[in-house]
Amino acid sequence: MHATFATCQTVLALDVGKASHWAFMATRSGEVLANRPVANREADLDALFASAPEGTLVVVDQKRNIGALALRRARLAGLPVGYLPGLAAHEASKLFAGDAKTDERDAAVIAKTALGVPDALLPVPETDPRLEAARSMAAQREHMVACATRDKNRLRSILLESCPAFEALADLSDPHWLGMLGSLGGPWGILDAGKASLGAVTRGADRAEIDAAWDAAASSTRPSEWQVAAENPQVKMLAKRISEAAAEAARLDAEISALLADDATYACLLTVPGIGPRTASELVITVDIADFPDHDHLASYCGIAPRNRQSGTSLSSVGASRQGNKRLKNLLIFSCNSLVRSKGRYGEYYRRCRERSMCHGEALKATARKRLKVIYAIMRDKVPYTA
Repeated sequence: MHATFATCQTVLALDVGKASHWAFMATRSGEVLANRPVANREADLDALFASAPEGTLVVVDQKRNIGALALRRARLAGLPVGYLPGLAAHEASKLFAGDAKTDERDAAVIAKTALGVPDALLPVPETDPRLEAARSMAAQREHMVACATRDKNRLRSILLESCPAFEALADLSDPHWLGMLGSLGGPWGILDAGKASLGAVTRGADRAEIDAAWDAAASSTRPSEWQVAAENPQVKMLAKRISEAAAEAARLDAEISALLADDATYACLLTVPGIGPRTASELVITVDIADFPDHDHLASYCGIAPRNRQSGTSLSSVGASRQGNKRLKNLLIFSCNSLVRSKGRYGEYYRRCRERSMCHGEALKATARKRLKVIYAIMRDKVPYTA
């Protein structure tokens, strides 16, 4: 816990919003110094912070996006800042009388929690501008991946309704397939275009797969022309959007890697088995290793540590928490797929887990948890991995 959180005599809590925030400023003795809305504008925030006593702790419930300007102006005013996560604020609100959900009440809950339970607050350290730029690009990359996934699901739905045999063969991660669908449309558009056109747009593709797709469509019953006319433009549009999203995600990956190329922690993480540029960049961007006293705390943050339950003398561990950083959790677990058949320590550990009757997913999670001990040490000491 940051020392300022426990010793501050005045807290200025902001329930942040897009156009305005609700400001609630109170002292440790219970005196309310301010309880009003303030516009999300530099001049208004500067005036608010100028009215606060020296050393007032400014606490927000969102530190990015709509809360970013308030944090920047508070720092410029020389005030310490803290962050009360939204989930913690929601749970804390249950301790106070009433169940109304208003900005005024939320700001009061944030302030009183900061004064009464300073351990609930998280620090908001100033970050390297390069890491902030990389974080912004990583968020955009995840958006592009999510868009591509949504469009893939929609495209598969269209193909499945039109020609299940064709859909079963479709590889929407293959650029050749996306190029074919983007140029010619669905299975019936491909048949109408003919084999010459199909060959022209699938140069370099696996001919056996393409021929199988042609045969699947040719041996299936063609739907009405109304359905074909409605289907082809949708297939073309979705396939092109998936290709564009994949290309943009790849471009962002390359830019993030270039931006972090001189970062010592990033370079060391790339030496860990199974850790590629994407997982390494996410760890560097997301984790301030100084905030975690040991690897158990980091594992809990990542959502891959078992939860302990104790009642009296009974103590048991249950499945990993559903909380934590889900994006980082998924990257850490799924990156272990590359270790399944390896002859290294993590491949052997995975196989021992499987021998203990763990399913594939459980064994992957256990392997990720074991590897995280090494990741923690590498990020703490900034040293490369050694077997």
